[in-house]
Amino acid sequence: MFFVFDVETIPDFEFVRNVIEDPKKDDDDLLIQASEKLARNSSGFLPPMYHKMISWVGLWIENNGAPKKKVGWHGTDEKEGLLKLFDSLSTYKDFGLVHHNGRGFDLPLLTYRALKHGLQMPKRLNHYDIKYRYSNDNVDLLDEFSNYGASSWPKLKHLGYLIDIPFKQTGEGNEVLKMFREDKLPQIEHYCYEDVMATYVVWLHLKFTVGDISKELFDNLNDRAMSKLNEIQESV
Repeated sequence: MFFVFDVETIPDFEFVRNVIEDPKKDDDDLLIQASEKLARNSSGFLPPMYHKMISWVGLWIENNGAPKKKVGWHGTDEKEGLLKLFDSLSTYKDFGLVHHNGRGFDLPLLTYRALKHGLQMPKRLNHYDIKYRYSNDNVDLLDEFSNYGASSWPKLKHLGYLIDIPFKQTGEGNEVLKMFREDKLPQIEHYCYEDVMATYVVWLHLKFTVGDISKELFDNLNDRAMSKLNEIQESV
């Protein structure tokens, strides 16, 4: 079994405020200052250590790519969300992971937040099959398409353009904080679900491209995936 997943986050303002030792600033000014001091990229996006989770979505799929079950959560009680995610990951013993930039963001985030809340993660997440850089059981689309950093990292939205499929129709990552402030947590999970389905669709295309699945199986699974993706995008 594989778990195709994504998480949505907002800055952990309380933690960031402690780190930069400037508690008088409001959240927006604090975020600007934190982006200048803590971000390691030109976009100003904070590293995973400085975020907290507000939603996640996962899609369980069979080893041949057939979808089995969707699970998800949204809320303000991060500890509850982590417990639900870890419980879901305990469903299967030797699962694999599929994601887009999960190695760089999502998985480190889960470790940091479990550490913060005093939680124990599923042992599988620390297994060699998952931690090994070139593991077939931990598939990061960034690594797959960039040849593990030898080439540039593709954005998920741009991969959609490449295969003529529109992604990011229900939102963008930089809109999540605004949506959170507007109490649109269900919409955030819905956006997260679209990203998971987009990741799944790209993974299916990649599996067919490299010869891991037959055209007959690909056509069947891709038709089903596109039907679900369209349903998600149309129910905004």
